[in-house]
Amino acid sequence: MLRAAIAAVTALALAPLPLEAQESRRPSHCIAIADADPGLQYLHKAAWTEPVPGYSVRIHYVSHASFLLQTPGGLNVVTDFTGFTGTAPLIPDVVTMNHAHGTHWTANPDPAIPHVLPGWGDFGEGIEHHLDLGEMLVRNVSTDIRSSMGGVEEKGNSIFVFEVEGLCIGHLGHLHHEPNDAQYAALGRLDVLMVPVDGGYTMALDAMVRVVERLRSSIIIPMHWFSGSSLSHFLDDVSGTFAIDRRGGPELVVSLRDLPPRPTVVVLEPEWLRE
Repeated sequence: MLRAAIAAVTALALAPLPLEAQESRRPSHCIAIADADPGLQYLHKAAWTEPVPGYSVRIHYVSHASFLLQTPGGLNVVTDFTGFTGTAPLIPDVVTMNHAHGTHWTANPDPAIPHVLPGWGDFGEGIEHHLDLGEMLVRNVSTDIRSSMGGVEEKGNSIFVFEVEGLCIGHLGHLHHEPNDAQYAALGRLDVLMVPVDGGYTMALDAMVRVVERLRSSIIIPMHWFSGSSLSHFLDDVSGTFAIDRRGGPELVVSLRDLPPRPTVVVLEPEWLRE
């Protein structure tokens, strides 16, 4: 039953792109200028229902590993989509999913959602996404996950990258291992990074800290924390390298402007979407 549901979700996404589409697809600016020094300016906090300021992206922490990304042009993207984002009647333009656990995907996404992007393909084969929406480019880098009985499902998780308004925004998904050099290279520059900090269900905190320090994003947003304790341990471990900014709310609006004085961990409090 579960395999049938997974197959139904992935069947369309696994279809190869026509040759002409592969040849004309937009290159990634996050990889092309990975060594550049872009900057981020924090803007005012605003409700998710308000228009997004020009040249900016709004990030709303919904729950667990789900974030709503919104653009000035009106695109709505939800990461690690479970089928529920709250009581608001939102139909996202794009949802991404990972299937290490049922809290990161759904077998029955609303058919009205135009783009459903699973982070896995057939067992061990992975999947590739390069979705160009004009205002946003969505792509992924496959990683491995632990499977049942102590095995490994190669390429069973995806790190999704969202390129929008000059920003490179990465979501690590249910990451189970430190990326290798090729995977780091494929990710390129990541200005904003959503990081699971549970300390065990994904990776041990010391390993996750190494990933964060290697990527050295301008903004780190902790996710996938089950208690204040696991979050506090992560903050303690990175406080010598990153500044800490506790927002006390679910939202952050960012634009590609000036770097903060130092790379910063921005702690958002999850909140379901309501009208």
